[in-house]
Amino acid sequence: MKHSVKLLADSTCDLSPELVARYDIGIIPLYVNFGTNSYRDNVDITPRELYRRVKENGLLPMTSAPTPQDYLTEFAKYIDQGMDVIYISISSKISSSYQNACRAVEGLVRGRVRIIDSLNLSTGIGLLVMAAADALEQGLDFDQTCRLVQEKIGRVETKFIIDTLDYLHKGGRCTGLQLFLSSLLKIHPVIQVADGSMYPAAKVRGGRQQVLNHLVNDTLDKLESIDPKRIFITHSDSDEDALWIQNKLAGIPQFEQINITRAGCVISSHCGPKTVGILYLKK
Repeated sequence: MKHSVKLLADSTCDLSPELVARYDIGIIPLYVNFGTNSYRDNVDITPRELYRRVKENGLLPMTSAPTPQDYLTEFAKYIDQGMDVIYISISSKISSSYQNACRAVEGLVRGRVRIIDSLNLSTGIGLLVMAAADALEQGLDFDQTCRLVQEKIGRVETKFIIDTLDYLHKGGRCTGLQLFLSSLLKIHPVIQVADGSMYPAAKVRGGRQQVLNHLVNDTLDKLESIDPKRIFITHSDSDEDALWIQNKLAGIPQFEQINITRAGCVISSHCGPKTVGILYLKK
């Protein structure tokens, strides 16, 4: 029996509310935890509120995946409506979301839920979600859509530049010396995602304009290898910079869609304010 398909992703896909509504994408929030208080990402707390709290107490929140019960509840809701479910998760090497979702389906009808490990984060996930949404809208079935998404996982290019190492330092991901030298020399790390993990790919030295120029020029240098259908500019608390990048890329006639999206609380809590990236699929 053929069922209609519900497309789900977790909140770290960082898709805009407009895209989520346009394609009827279900979003399962991760958690942001300040002490004993737990908040659902972009439901109970926004990045602006997160930054305010961090500034006040000097401590980062902990983040956590949805529980297996969270997933079970969400999956069962659509199965009970006669739908099959495709869920695309944040990288299994970054979060336990994928593993918890796999545990959840053990109690459900076999074959009705397909869980796909994006091996990515932020709109690196979002690109795969949108590819699935396009496929379903074009009439591809459950299995065809899942195969298409799997084929595109290795083609996602995710790269972003962190403005300050403060948040990495607070989170124990860089030393005080690294923080000091970065501030002194105006060094901004370029973070890339490969094989599901984040790693420092380069360093940009200079002020904010040098950072933005690097992102744009790096993209233009790779223009021939970029799938022009959809480009994401994703940022945290950097609206003007994102618009500047969008205007620069708008001069490239090949690009069909240039979307600006804001990083949610989970991504923001690790990268900090003024983080900005350009994400796309390679041909």
